[in-house]
Amino acid sequence: MACFNPLDKFYKSQKGAVKENSIVTFRVKGDFDFVNFMCQKDGEECFISHTMTRINDYFQIQITFNKGLYFYYFDCGNDNFIGKNENLEGVITSNPNPFQLTAYKSDYYVPDWIYGGVIYQIFPDRFYRANKDKIVPDYKVLHEDWNELPIFLPNEQGEILNNDFFGGDLKGIAKKLDYIKSLGVNVIYLNPIFKAYSNHRYDTGNYMQIDPLLGDINDFKQLLGLAKENDIKIVLDGVFNHTGDDSIYFNKYNRYDSLGAYQSKNSPYYKWYNFIDYPNKYESWWGIKTLPAINEENSSFVQFITGKGGVIDRYTEMGVSGWRLDVVDELPSDFVKSIRKAVKSCNNQAVVIGEVWEDVSNKISYGKRREYLQGEELDSAMNYPLKNAILSFVNNGDVQCLSSTIKEQLDHYPHIALHAMMNLLSTHDTARLLTVLDDNYPVQGSKVELSKYSIPKDNIDRAIFKLKVATLLQFTLCGVPSIYYGDEVGMQGYFDPLNRCTFPWQENDTAILNWYKFLSKLRAEYSAFKCGDFEEIYKKHGVYLFKRFDESSEVLVCVNISNKDTYLNFIGQMTELTTNKNYCDSYILKSNSIAVFVNEQ
Repeated sequence: MACFNPLDKFYKSQKGAVKENSIVTFRVKGDFDFVNFMCQKDGEECFISHTMTRINDYFQIQITFNKGLYFYYFDCGNDNFIGKNENLEGVITSNPNPFQLTAYKSDYYVPDWIYGGVIYQIFPDRFYRANKDKIVPDYKVLHEDWNELPIFLPNEQGEILNNDFFGGDLKGIAKKLDYIKSLGVNVIYLNPIFKAYSNHRYDTGNYMQIDPLLGDINDFKQLLGLAKENDIKIVLDGVFNHTGDDSIYFNKYNRYDSLGAYQSKNSPYYKWYNFIDYPNKYESWWGIKTLPAINEENSSFVQFITGKGGVIDRYTEMGVSGWRLDVVDELPSDFVKSIRKAVKSCNNQAVVIGEVWEDVSNKISYGKRREYLQGEELDSAMNYPLKNAILSFVNNGDVQCLSSTIKEQLDHYPHIALHAMMNLLSTHDTARLLTVLDDNYPVQGSKVELSKYSIPKDNIDRAIFKLKVATLLQFTLCGVPSIYYGDEVGMQGYFDPLNRCTFPWQENDTAILNWYKFLSKLRAEYSAFKCGDFEEIYKKHGVYLFKRFDESSEVLVCVNISNKDTYLNFIGQMTELTTNKNYCDSYILKSNSIAVFVNEQ
């Protein structure tokens, strides 16, 4: 039996992160002569010892924390310490692994409309083309055939230009809002929509202009209005770490009627960039010369993005309900705080979501600890750790990784942020969900070979089953599920740009689509999935059972991807929701099966 468990309120009175200056009670059970609470604030040199008081068969201390990140363990004397194990339980050891505690600002809040919802991510050029009459400049390529593959091979100069377009547009998204709403979606996250050279538009050309191939500002306003009528929020991609070299700000190719930083040191944008040897040698994102890096500490740039009438203000005033910050770990903390202030001052019900690939509570970037979830920066983040844990479980049966990841997030994250986490399984930056669930994944081969590859018929049923398991976990664990457009109809594709193909409106897998609709309906019907508590019931290689519950609902989620049946015992009658069948007292969770139970009585 564990002598300490931070997820049990007997041992730690507040589960997860805590508000600054609130009283937290810690308790340790065990036959010790004494116990000291050893605590270190992040950045300080050593752990400070605090004496715990013996009360009956346990030791106790009450303590408050200023805003910040803390690490702690317990000293029990005689070179015995209590640190955490892989199950996040306290164990006696001579070399303790410290627990973590996050203390956040008392006025930290997250808009509650995001809880219990579903996010739909759209890569705009590839979703739906409403306007068939597109005219592109001669340095861009427009596909006539919607069903062609994107250009994925280098040109004769060995360059991948990402300058081919299919013509998906804002009117196309507006036209498909009924479809999007049928998925139970209440948030659309759009990859960049501002004017740019490339099809991915992460090389911003002009923040103040909608890309002409997508439409114009009136098309965008119309989309915002129609989305609002359908109770759907729009979240934009904010790419503020770099611009394109083909931009109004840099203007390397002289395509803009402005004095760009590349053209003259007298440009108003010159100090936005860091030139090493002017003009051809400059800092760029990951060394990609088409993406000159921004100096985000430049006051002119900060004002342009976060000031009155700036980028954040302009689009949030129009009705945008949030921003996803691209590569937020490459933005200075002060700049991220300025972005949050700009968003919240314009609309305190708008969200700020960060692209973070690790534990968002303790991320270290460029040698600095980040403060994303301490109340002054992010509301939420892209939940890559959970994505990786779910896929590791579904593909390899690694239940320990899944369990540990869930428990760490329960312990490390503020409750209000945990339930707003953007739970994704694939994105524009990763291979498609169904593809990574192929038993043959990863297939070895050239890009040409991978572009022609699809899951063999002998494997597809297995891949679809694994998709159902993965998405069931995605939709029922703490956070908000995010669907990458087309995953819900079984789109396949390896890495960029094969994961960014056009939506197959003429052909799609209705069985997978109906499964996604079932999951969305499940989330909508049971309030436990909004901000309800979590309890792990059982775990074994390939088998995972947990429940989500609040005052008005309780749902038991059961997954078995092992080759053995698992027998469940319960009291009374339960309804299994995937089949709508009732069971009394027991149920056989067969190998390679899933079940979702509720007690409707």
